[in-house]
Amino acid sequence: MSLRREMITGVFWSTVQKYSGLVVQLVISAVLARLIAPEDFGVVAVATVLIIFFGMFADMGMGAAIIQRQDFTQKDWNAIYSFTVYVGIVLAMSFFFASYPIAGFYDNKTLIPICQLLSINVLCSSLNIVPNALINKNKRFKFIALRTFIFQIVSGVAAVIAALRGAGPYALLVAPIFTSVGVFIVNLRQYPLRFTPRIETAPVKSIFSYSGFLLLFNVFNYFSRNLDKLIIGRYFSTKELGYYDMSYRLMMLPLQNVTHVITPVMHPILTSLQANLDELSKKYNRIVGLIANLSFPLTAFLYFAADNLIHLVYGDRWNEAVPVFEILSLSLPLQMILASIGAIYLAAGRTDWMFYSGMCNTILTISGFVVATVGFHTIDAMAWAWNITLTINFFTSYWVLYTIVLKSSFRRMITQNLNPLIVTGIIAVALFFIGRLSIDSRVLSLCVQFIVSAVIVTVWGKATGRYDVIGVLKQIKAGM
Repeated sequence: MSLRREMITGVFWSTVQKYSGLVVQLVISAVLARLIAPEDFGVVAVATVLIIFFGMFADMGMGAAIIQRQDFTQKDWNAIYSFTVYVGIVLAMSFFFASYPIAGFYDNKTLIPICQLLSINVLCSSLNIVPNALINKNKRFKFIALRTFIFQIVSGVAAVIAALRGAGPYALLVAPIFTSVGVFIVNLRQYPLRFTPRIETAPVKSIFSYSGFLLLFNVFNYFSRNLDKLIIGRYFSTKELGYYDMSYRLMMLPLQNVTHVITPVMHPILTSLQANLDELSKKYNRIVGLIANLSFPLTAFLYFAADNLIHLVYGDRWNEAVPVFEILSLSLPLQMILASIGAIYLAAGRTDWMFYSGMCNTILTISGFVVATVGFHTIDAMAWAWNITLTINFFTSYWVLYTIVLKSSFRRMITQNLNPLIVTGIIAVALFFIGRLSIDSRVLSLCVQFIVSAVIVTVWGKATGRYDVIGVLKQIKAGM
């Protein structure tokens, strides 16, 4: 199968994985938001952010390194798996006992049992590293799609049942714990790996030259992506964190279900072009163009539909989340494009520059959050700090990628995104005037906003030839 067909087929199944669970995810979130208080969401958000930190050290960049290596044997996989078992046990125990100082720092004792329960996730995330990497390495995107969809439905229903029975914040733990344990069991049946008490260190050492910089990048990127929530949870209130976190999650759905459809496929497939940077650059320009044509119009719709979306999805008690959602939605296009950059660094084998760029970005982002906290002390200011620093980081990151790593034209990537800005402006003007109309029903108002946006994008795409949907579907069919 050609590289082009592999990419299209992989994206197709990645799309199935994301969108098959999107409706389920929205329905579950809508139900839980009406059954559980905003402050309970805030408490779990703190624990979730912290568990991401421990999970990052569980991975240590090994998953990407396994995909990159072409010469490992079953014995090597077993050695790395055994290493991840030890790492997982240590990190899970550390997170379990760290629950006490964490609860003391945030002055909330509920965090103790929540963090201790989530230590199961820390262990499973480490155990899943090797089998998950092997599944992606072998491009089994259809299997991933089916696995994800089934666990989303089962764990989501279980979470709702727990909430209806009065489990409170603990209902929010059902899905992540059930999914992490279930995925590990399924993965191990697909790729049986043998644990050995004595670890062969050679395979582990050999991947750290690649994964070391990736781990350092992930550490800095973690603070860039999550420090806002940690600060709000500590210096604001859990209720405000609940508003901020749920706004952020809703805003991230397009990112998770559009860009993240493409990026999991990019690294395993584009790795074959690591010796041909010019071709890698051309392929990536097309991917950036596709994401830009989707994301810029989408952000106009989300901004003007913010009030309707928040109230319809979460309910009337989430009104304070509306302005935060409006602000964060403005960052969506840059986030969606920037989310794909890591796969290119990995495919090019330049995790060192990925780290250097990420370190500078994180320093700027942290500075923005500090200024927003000390100078303004509002969650709206935190959202603006994210937007401003992200914009600066976007241009610096892509300058490094194109100029230093790919040795290509940075200007070409920027100029191809000017066309989406035009159609976004047209949508914004249309939705601005629609917002002045008296439409009593939120559902009807949202439908009008969506239809108008879709018509403008369709007409513009037809006129400019930007959206050849029929052609893409034919290529998918040929790739299957």
